[in-house]
Amino acid sequence: MRIATFNVNSIRARIPRVLEWLEEAQPDLVAIQETKVEDAKFPFAELESAGYEISIHGQPRYNGVCFLSKGPLEDVQTGFGDPNMPEDARIIRAVYQGVQIINTYVPNGTQVGIDKWDYKMAWLERFAQFCQDLAKPEDPVIWLGDINIAPTTDDVFEPQNKLGHVGHHPDEFSRLKTIVEWGWTDTFRRQTPGPGHYTFFDFRLPMSVEKNLGWRIDHIYASPAIKKNCKKVWCDIEARKKEKPSDHAPLIADFEF
Repeated sequence: MRIATFNVNSIRARIPRVLEWLEEAQPDLVAIQETKVEDAKFPFAELESAGYEISIHGQPRYNGVCFLSKGPLEDVQTGFGDPNMPEDARIIRAVYQGVQIINTYVPNGTQVGIDKWDYKMAWLERFAQFCQDLAKPEDPVIWLGDINIAPTTDDVFEPQNKLGHVGHHPDEFSRLKTIVEWGWTDTFRRQTPGPGHYTFFDFRLPMSVEKNLGWRIDHIYASPAIKKNCKKVWCDIEARKKEKPSDHAPLIADFEF
């Protein structure tokens, strides 16, 4: 089973690139973030013609998550199901071929110390509880998406200048650590150590891809029950080099069951 996570930064704006990439990569299931479109305006026809079934959780202009799958999804659920948390189209989960899949678009936080930062901290804390309530470590579960955290010095360029800023802050590290203690394994890091492996390249930095000035903020995690089933994980950096791309590259994993 080939799965991928891909922050497309507007599904309608990137539809030519998404269709091209689907044809090249042939994933069985894709977790997409930042669709930035309400459900009624989602480009169903184009993606269905590429052979994918679609489950969406969208809103106008911001956020939005969805699944594209070659085959049916079961038990599709959206959000935390918590009246104390906003319904801002950041979580969708489903069962695919017997595996629970959780797709998240974690809040960015924008600036340390403001209300959006506080919301990111609260969101991460709530997600830790969400994992505890959803499944047990012995269950087959995959969590993937745009996590908006580069958790180690190997996960961001010039880390000495980024520490304490949004995306590479001790408060984020501690909350991600609490989430991961449920039992998650970072599948990419299980296979690929060291610096220089990134999934996000800021449009505002000239030649960021060519100079490898990036962040590893898109992750694929596996529960203990299936971490050894993950045979290969890689970032499809070529997708980021296309004309009018997303600022993220897809992260792809092959699982054997």
